[in-house]
Amino acid sequence: MVQFDRIQVGDALPERTHQPGNAYLFCYNAAIWNAHRIHYDHQYVTEVEGYPGIVIDGPLQADWLTQVVGEWMGEAGRMVQFKVSHRQAAYLGEKLRAAGEVTAKDEAAREISVNLHITNEQGEVIAPGEAVIRFDAE
Repeated sequence: MVQFDRIQVGDALPERTHQPGNAYLFCYNAAIWNAHRIHYDHQYVTEVEGYPGIVIDGPLQADWLTQVVGEWMGEAGRMVQFKVSHRQAAYLGEKLRAAGEVTAKDEAAREISVNLHITNEQGEVIAPGEAVIRFDAE
């Protein structure tokens, strides 16, 4: 578990790699009641929507970013702000990486700001994000 006093600007959050398959995407979308066929129907997504393959959900990518934060802060803090911007689609079969780093530390408020991102196999940031984590007084 991370300790507020030891956190430094520039510290990396734990990186997570994801490469979801058909069943993973289907189950995720069923759980969030998302019936959009671009997330499970290859023929529809390529022939009707014109995508090169099944699209990996933006909300799923956002979940991966919050998991990076949660894994890093553990029980020591709570996320009080989060935002993400989906800039480029990702497709079934791609290996994506969720990561982040500390960008600011507010001693008085006991808050840490982090930049987050999902990158594709080419190293392009396809979903940048930010979060603020507040740590309880020790």
